Amino acid sequence: MGELSGIAIGVTAERRAGEFIAALERHGADVRHAPTITIVPLDSDPELKDATLELVTSPVDLTVVTTGAGFRGWLDAAEGWGLRDRLVTALGDSRIYARGPKAVGAVRGAGLRETFSAASESNAELFAAVTSAGVRGQRTAVQLHGTSLPEYTAPLVEAGAWLVQVQPYRWHSPPDVTPVYDLIDAAVAGELDALAFTSAPAATNFLALAGASGRYPQLLDALRGRVVVACVGPVTAAPLEAAGVPTLQPERQRLGALVKLLATRLGKA
Repeated sequence: MGELSGIAIGVTAERRAGEFIAALERHGADVRHAPTITIVPLDSDPELKDATLELVTSPVDLTVVTTGAGFRGWLDAAEGWGLRDRLVTALGDSRIYARGPKAVGAVRGAGLRETFSAASESNAELFAAVTSAGVRGQRTAVQLHGTSLPEYTAPLVEAGAWLVQVQPYRWHSPPDVTPVYDLIDAAVAGELDALAFTSAPAATNFLALAGASGRYPQLLDALRGRVVVACVGPVTAAPLEAAGVPTLQPERQRLGALVKLLATRLGKA
């Protein structure tokens, strides 16, 4: 019997869902899994390939790395196209700005070195540093992760950057949204103790599908009430908090820390 025995937790992740669910179940949780997004395979993404080709054929002045997983996935896709070495060389000639230690780890794992790392692991600090570095006339590659960040990229363009946006892990709704609707119904009916989110796109589309199902107001009432909403970090939490949903976040933006947070918050003594 674990400290989460009898606690029902909804998990919306697709990527690394098995690892996350297994950790929760080891603590005794009753996990209900409904992925709210489906990831577009990297090696079959023509937009990613086109952006990569653009970067390997022209000098890159600045590179912005927002996630370690996204950066590694991009390099893996480039390897499949026979472009990895050229891409690493092109990025190595640029100043690299990374969002926190996971992004730094991916950069260094490719044999590159960062110019700057955001200590807070926030996009706000990351893009503020890039802007402060001076971007006018600078060819700037921005690696995104699952969703666009117009609130950060538009100011770069306004400041004169030549922007190339690289979008590993584009997403869309899952082919069968019935499990998501069932999870929404369970939250509204009081059958869930918590919902856990590990990516901003998953949170965004969960709310969008609630709207499509006609249960959006009822879902917000539940998430603002008895259902605990836990997110791996502030980027993931942003769509929910923008909708007025309070969230819990671990001090470290890691799956293990999120599991411990849920166990501490909901666990039985």
